[in-house]
Order: sequence, then C-alpha cells, then structure tokens
Amino acid sequence: MSSTRTASGMTSGKNGTWRNWGGNVLARPAREVTPASVDELAEAVRRAAEDGLRVKAVGTGHSFTSIAATDGVLIRPQLLTGIRSIDRDAMTVTVEAGTPLKRLNLALAREGLSLTNMGDIMDQTVSGATSTGTHGTGRDSASIAAQIQGLEMVTADGSVLTCSEQGTDEERALFAAARIGLGALGVVTAITFAVEPIFLLTAREEPMPFDRVLADFDELWTENEHFEFYWFPHTGSTNTKRNNRSAGPEQPVGRLRGWFEDEFLSNGVFQAANWVGRAVPPTVPAIARISSKALSARTYTDTPYKVFTSPRRVRFVEMEYAVPREAVVETLRELRTMVDRSRLRISFPVEVRTAPADDITLSTASGRDTAYIAVHMFRGTPYQAYFTAAERIFTAHEGRPHWGKIHTRDAEYFSRVYPRFGEFTALRDRLDPDRLFRNDYLRRVLGP
Repeated sequence: MSSTRTASGMTSGKNGTWRNWGGNVLARPAREVTPASVDELAEAVRRAAEDGLRVKAVGTGHSFTSIAATDGVLIRPQLLTGIRSIDRDAMTVTVEAGTPLKRLNLALAREGLSLTNMGDIMDQTVSGATSTGTHGTGRDSASIAAQIQGLEMVTADGSVLTCSEQGTDEERALFAAARIGLGALGVVTAITFAVEPIFLLTAREEPMPFDRVLADFDELWTENEHFEFYWFPHTGSTNTKRNNRSAGPEQPVGRLRGWFEDEFLSNGVFQAANWVGRAVPPTVPAIARISSKALSARTYTDTPYKVFTSPRRVRFVEMEYAVPREAVVETLRELRTMVDRSRLRISFPVEVRTAPADDITLSTASGRDTAYIAVHMFRGTPYQAYFTAAERIFTAHEGRPHWGKIHTRDAEYFSRVYPRFGEFTALRDRLDPDRLFRNDYLRRVLGP
C-alpha cells in the first residue's frame, strides 16, 4: 500500500488490504489514515464525510466479526498512544485510545497501579477492547469497559465530545452507551480508567472433573474472586483456575516451568495437535483426552496482569455467548449432550467465565449477573456446524453474543434481549443520523 503525509502531518494511504487476527475477515478500504492527534482524527472524519465515505477505526483486529471492516476510510490509531495523565487523588488514569493493553499494564505497574480486572490477553488496544465488551472473569469485578470513568470521542460532524458519570443528563446517557459503543457513535480518542494500588493475586490452577465443576459451580463462584475453567469436549475433564488477592509474598511461576507449560505445551504442542486434528478429524477425541491431562496443578502469586493474561499464539475462530449466571450449568449440560450425540470433532476447549451485572447499555452483562461460554475452532477448520448448534442452545437461554465474536443475531433479536436497546439506537440516530460510521455488521446488529 502506498502512503502519503497530508499538510497536517497525518499519514494516509490507498488500496490497502486489512485482515483480522483470526483470518476470517478481509476488508479493502478506499484509504487508510493514521492520525497523530485528536485534531487530525477529527479532520479525517470531516474529510470522509465530504467525500461520501464511511469511517471505521480498527485496533489490532482481535474481533472475529466484521465490526471494524469498511470499504471507506480505515482509521488506524497506533500514533494515538500513551498515558495522558494520572490522577492519584481520584485514582484514575487517562490514556490515548490506540494504546495497547500490554503497554498500559506495564506503565501502570511502573507507577504502582493496576486495573482491577482484565481479559485473558492484552494485545488489543484500549479502545478496541472496551468498544466490543472485552472481559475477564470476576465474581464482583466486571469487564474492562465497566472500569471506565470518562471518555473522549470524535463524532460524525468532526466535533470532540467528552462524557462521564459526573456530567449532565445528556453526558451520562452518552457515557452509559459509549463505554461499549461498537464504533457506532463515534471514534474514541481517549479513555479514563479507574485504577487502584497494585496488588498480588494467587492463582490456583488444577484439573477437575467436568461433572464436579457443574455440581459445585455455585460454590466455586462464591468462594473465589475470579473463577474460570476450560472443558475439553469428548472428555469429562476440565482445567480450573481460581485467582484471589494475596498478601504475598510474590512467588511467580518459574521461568523454565512457565516456558514449558505456557509456551511449549499450551502453544507449540497444542498447535501441532490441532494440525493433526484438522488433517485427520477421527484423531480429535484421543488428542482431547491427552490435552486435558497435559497440564499439572500449580499455584503461583504475581502482579495482576501476569496472572489474568496468558500468551495466545494458536490462531482460532470463536463464538461466545453471555447467559444468565443461573442458567450456565444447564446450558453446559445441553452443550455436552449436543457434542456427544453429534459427529462433530472439537479440538479446542470450551472456556467458561463470569461477570456481575453492570449498567452499560449494550454490555453483555447489562442488568444481570452473567456467565460466558466460549466455543472455539482451530483456524482453517470448518466451524459452522458446531457454532450453529451451540448458538441454538445459547439463544434458547436468552444469550447475548459477544459483539466481537462470531454470531448470526440481528437487531430484532437484540431488541428482545437488551431492555435498553432502543436507548442506544436513539442516541445513534442523534449522533450519526447519516450513518457515517455504518458498515454491514452494524446494519445487521443495530438496524438501518
């Protein structure tokens, strides 16, 4: 792709091809823009409107939906990075929207600070992660977007808006929606997060029978600040992880054991096993049984981002649904029955996490305590039959799909499972009446 520098200093290009991390979404924007300031971004938005082009901002492409795809102007935020300010009295940090979560976590740790909860990877930009509802697991602490205290964004007319819980009624309504805005309300340029003094987490990882996890799920959830598990289809086995705050001392995973388990086994050997399973599907159940026993129990204590996150180098595609927490055990039993009765061969584990109810308009946890069930398939393996069957189960429990992961739901469905769906679309009508930020995905999930 060729690129030029505009009079304002902004980098732009034509005829580029963009592909997401999972490799299942491809876009060819008319031009790409890499603004170095909020003013340059606002100029790019105004110019796109003048040229009759749609606008989408893209992060690192970790969404499996086409939420960031466009044939218009693709805005890349990699020059909008870094911490703007830290307010130790308010315990907040304001960060540029293109900052990768990894860089934010490292910078906060140097300042003796931390986010309260995180997802399981930190490759995304802060705006991409929050705009799609990225979350980890937590009994009391919610998604990354739920930790936002303030937002700055460029809207369709090129103006810069700020909003927070402390603003006017209009600003509070915008804040409730824009924390998970799907890129439909504007381009986020800065985010203010709540932070706290850095703390230690003790992680206890151990295998556990699937039936025992289901029988004891409420107890495991109640007794741990952060509980999650991975079930290996075609087996009765899971790997569980319990993270709780600790007074220390710090006892990280040893370097050799960490490399062997987190890199060699969980990435290298696991990828090789998936290559075999993709080439010879009948081997998958045997591979699943071996995979479920590959990792031994371990306990370690470390700073939060080192406990919450893990390296993910094996490429896959994913569907994840949020169901009411009280429905998770029944949903998982139905999922297991479906897999057992089918001819499907599933080489990737099913991931289960939780989140408390929040007040974000289109959060998958909006208004209800939530459990997340994520199904995956190795990249290049046909996934449609598995995902279709799983989705039928999830939607029967009023599931809400992750905005950045594969699903087939539309605006009519979302208007039923999100009580405040109309609030979001009304705000979109006001902020972007000409649908400058529209693409095919938003047309489907939000309506025309």
